[in-house]
Amino acid sequence: MTPLSPDFVESVLDAIDRLQAFPVSVQNILKLTRDPHCAPRDLVEVIQRDPIVTIKVLRVVNSAYYSLPKQITSIDHAVVLLGFNTIKNLALSITALSLAPTQPHAAFDGRAYLHHSLGCAAIARQLGQRFPEVEANDFFIGGLLHDFGKVVIAQVMPAQFKKALEYGLWHEVSLRRALIEVTGIDQAELGAMLLAHWRFPDALVHGIRNQYATQGNPPALAACIHAANQVCKHAGADFAATDKATALLPPMEHTLGGTLETIMESLGDVAALLQEASQFTDL
Repeated sequence: MTPLSPDFVESVLDAIDRLQAFPVSVQNILKLTRDPHCAPRDLVEVIQRDPIVTIKVLRVVNSAYYSLPKQITSIDHAVVLLGFNTIKNLALSITALSLAPTQPHAAFDGRAYLHHSLGCAAIARQLGQRFPEVEANDFFIGGLLHDFGKVVIAQVMPAQFKKALEYGLWHEVSLRRALIEVTGIDQAELGAMLLAHWRFPDALVHGIRNQYATQGNPPALAACIHAANQVCKHAGADFAATDKATALLPPMEHTLGGTLETIMESLGDVAALLQEASQFTDL
């Protein structure tokens, strides 16, 4: 696999930024993140101008994923309780999920993608409790966006994405491996580049970029994303037909202190979390 050329990356980033599905409100949120003097009130006002984004953020915040003691009824309240960065990243993440292509020639299953992403987010957040030194909400956002590179490829190169799906079925390999074989692009690297472009925290970018690290000491965020991905697949909440659960990579086992089997045992029954995810597939 060859490194992505700067020109290609720039063309992909420009194409995503120009998508009609990208709401003005989120463009404004991105502008705010580039302003070091941005106040929480500015973020609240921008989100509240878009009722769809507001509803989606509040639905996730009030879901079982966050298990808050009382219902949050306003973005203002959400920012006070969960913090500026959490709500900003959640608003951007939820909207990013809506960028999944709908054109039939991409053969992209948006419902399966959303179900898998939300399931990974919930499980990664649970696993993240092992690492109290890391911002807890980063695990949820990381799980939510771990596969976003696939959305980018499907949007920008729908024909190649469909070909990769077919390649995966014929050769019985994961969609990530099929995309590498067909396009030469690692979806984790591409997704990380896009998140960096959107000014997501460096820890999130680093975690998503290293979710398939085969050596070294991956960060806790990468290990939790990796494990959550495999747990979801084991539970049947996979995205593509060939995306079946595999053993955790050795560096991930080392960081987490266990195998996939012991991780699943420690999590207990994840059915409720995945059921919650299925209820959000129409977000």
